[in-house]
Amino acid sequence: MKVLLIKMSSMGDIIHTLPALTDAVSAIPNITFDWVVEEAFAEIPAWHPAVDNIIPVAIRRWRKSPFDALTNGEWFRFKKRLQAKQYDAVIDAQGLIKSAFLAKLARGFSHGLDKYSAREPIATHFYQNKYRVCWDQHAVERIRQLMAQALGYHVPDHKGLFSLNLSSLPHDSPIKQPYIIFIHGTTWVDKHWPDPYWCRLANYANAAGFKVLLPWGNNKEKQRAEHIAQASRDIEVLAKMNLSSLAKILSRATGVVAVDTGLGHLAAALGKPSVSLYGPTSPERIGSYGINQIHLTTNRCPSGHFPAVKPAIFAAMTPEYVWDSLKTILPV
Repeated sequence: MKVLLIKMSSMGDIIHTLPALTDAVSAIPNITFDWVVEEAFAEIPAWHPAVDNIIPVAIRRWRKSPFDALTNGEWFRFKKRLQAKQYDAVIDAQGLIKSAFLAKLARGFSHGLDKYSAREPIATHFYQNKYRVCWDQHAVERIRQLMAQALGYHVPDHKGLFSLNLSSLPHDSPIKQPYIIFIHGTTWVDKHWPDPYWCRLANYANAAGFKVLLPWGNNKEKQRAEHIAQASRDIEVLAKMNLSSLAKILSRATGVVAVDTGLGHLAAALGKPSVSLYGPTSPERIGSYGINQIHLTTNRCPSGHFPAVKPAIFAAMTPEYVWDSLKTILPV
């Protein structure tokens, strides 16, 4: 059976889709997937063994200069590749107008969420088959249920499995001592944990015998990483790298502390003991998913007097509280 899956972005949403593929492989012999995904995240689907081909799309980039995509032929080349095969099923796991439109263009019976379940209800007009999936559950479970209904099997009773296989990736980390990764970068200003707190947390990690690694994705994040590194005796600001190389380094980490961002979801998918820090957002439906995951929210922090930090919402989520939480899930 050959299925086309459409799930384009964001990083966390793409990672949340992977357990549904694992379910399908267990239920349907010889099933394989092609995957339409935003070009920035095209590395991720390749890590699942059920994915045969990846079809990158550049809607985010095309929006900035739509006429360029038409005049330089990029859109037509994408459309030709999208329509190159006849599929047994085309599943839109995004539930947006843009993804539903691509499902309509592809060759095969289209499947998606019904108007009560999709993020953009008008998208359902593009599907031939529509399914009701309850909103009041984690995103991973919603996609598992959509996939099961579309392909005709029951969702397994166990927790979803990501089944990532990084063995083919070439990067080999030269870091030998145990390390903890701080994922400090995110797009929302209010989701940043305060820099002074990262500095103190690094000292706790060093005192426990761990090196600290700091990844970054843009110049602003690099500057923050370099600032945090000045406060610690055993910390390294990583070089800029692609997702595959960073996934390899994450896969060997002893533990992870992350703000609400895509790399935190990747750490969870790799089975890394992780503490995720949530301020203005809630982990209830879109938090990191997997084993050894702790979600810290500001409404559950200890009460008391705390320093004035920015963003102020994180004042009560102190480094001591975060470190004590991480220690409970680190391997002995």
